[in-house]
Amino acid sequence: MTADSFDRLDDDDYPAYTMGRAADMLGTTQGFLRALGEARLITPLRSAGGHRRYSRYQLRIAARARELVDQGTPIEAACRIVILEDQLEEAQRINAEYRRAAGTSSPPTTT
Repeated sequence: MTADSFDRLDDDDYPAYTMGRAADMLGTTQGFLRALGEARLITPLRSAGGHRRYSRYQLRIAARARELVDQGTPIEAACRIVILEDQLEEAQRINAEYRRAAGTSSPPTTT
């Protein structure tokens, strides 16, 4: 067992990191992660022992928020921006899938 395995909740579907490990990976403080939770950007998962855990997806979201905060954006505004960016990305992905499906399943045109 490696030292890293004590920091991770090893679940193939949802690997997650402790708050301390997540903060270290982001180069920030645990207080910053708590502030993101208070702003409702990320809600930590809970381990069987009740400890906060953060998924890789949540770390990606937190890293983007930290980037904006480091540029001078207030934390609540940064959280809203990240949420909107994430929603836009998802909408674009769904649109691309729809267009691909429509393009491959449409009947051939005859002239």
